[in-house]
Amino acid sequence: MVTTEQIKELRGKTGISIGQCKKALEEAGGDMEKAVVILSKKGGDFAAKKSDRELKSGTIATYLHNGGKVGVIVELLCETDFVAKNEEFTQAAYDIAMQIAATNPTFKLREEITEEDKKKAIEVFEEEVKDKPEEMRAKILEGKIDAYFKDKVLLEQDFIKNPEITIGGLVEGVIHKFGEKTEIGKFARFSI
Repeated sequence: MVTTEQIKELRGKTGISIGQCKKALEEAGGDMEKAVVILSKKGGDFAAKKSDRELKSGTIATYLHNGGKVGVIVELLCETDFVAKNEEFTQAAYDIAMQIAATNPTFKLREEITEEDKKKAIEVFEEEVKDKPEEMRAKILEGKIDAYFKDKVLLEQDFIKNPEITIGGLVEGVIHKFGEKTEIGKFARFSI
């Protein structure tokens, strides 16, 4: 039997609807940690179902840091004005803007990385692994390149306010919470 307190606690941890929290707790037999994993897995499935919907609304968030020396503007897009005006949605957009100010990503998605970008990274890291045993070089090089681009791709970065999730996971949580397709649009970071 799942209690109201358990449902409230899970909702507080995840921000996901009461109905979804209750289902996850029932499926997990009341185990809070299992329920969090179930909601996380279902969040990805839920986001995939929404992927073909049209984005007609959203919000623009700004963030100024370091006494006005760094500024960011970012679009967080969704389907309806109802969601776009929600305080939690606008907070997510603000958090993403703060992330961009702190980490200065070059790309939104890994698919945006060009062959030229990859080639330059390989040249730099090949020099670093040249003294490693030959049978390990390729694997070490691949790991270094992957880690390098993870820091450069916004959706793959660990969220600075909660390193247990990525920015992509943050967006999936917004999709799950509001039941609408949501994605980061354009962003720009300025610094003096």
